Amino acid sequence: MKTFSDIFKKSFLSDASMDLNLYKIFMSLLAAYVCGMIIYYVYKHFYKGVLYSHNFNILLVLVSMVTAFIVLTISSNIVLSLGMVGALSIVRFRTAVKDPLDVGFLFFAISIGITCGASLYLMSFICTIVISLIYILMVKVKTDTHVYLLILKYEQNADEEVQNILSKMKYAIKNKTIFKDNIELTLEMKIKADDTEFVSKLSQIEGVHSAALVNYTGDFAE
Repeated sequence: MKTFSDIFKKSFLSDASMDLNLYKIFMSLLAAYVCGMIIYYVYKHFYKGVLYSHNFNILLVLVSMVTAFIVLTISSNIVLSLGMVGALSIVRFRTAVKDPLDVGFLFFAISIGITCGASLYLMSFICTIVISLIYILMVKVKTDTHVYLLILKYEQNADEEVQNILSKMKYAIKNKTIFKDNIELTLEMKIKADDTEFVSKLSQIEGVHSAALVNYTGDFAE
């Protein structure tokens, strides 16, 4: 009579492969590739981050396919799954992701690989389309106001005239540096794209060395 320990040892140590054939492998990788290419297209044509990277876009497709075959391997054998978990736990990725939006796309690709590896092809395709459409919709929705940084460099005797112009606007002081009789001021403000006439007025004040207005994205100025 078989005991519980015998059954456990047999199921754990024997080749406990599931129904994993070439058709399932091919379909999982193909589904991951198709969904990954959808992400590739969305990232390429609708990306609104700081800097578009073609290599990172290719990586998204590879990540979805690699994750799919990892899930296939884990689901085929319990011994392999434990070994792979231990192996992946010591992996360290030291490449810095500069844009938080890239992290979302990377997690998107990993999720596609997991669902395709689990043979949930329809769910993976539908969720890829829905999430992509939501992202495109959010990118296309534009507002009239944008966040800008105003960088002023002027002499101390021009401070009163500068403040008279700035008093008509809403802003937040990011940096103020005073060196002898010179002042360097960095302000964050929300204005309309065509409402930049005040920059010309500031630059025409006697004692103002420079007035620069740059689009502010949070970490980078473009």
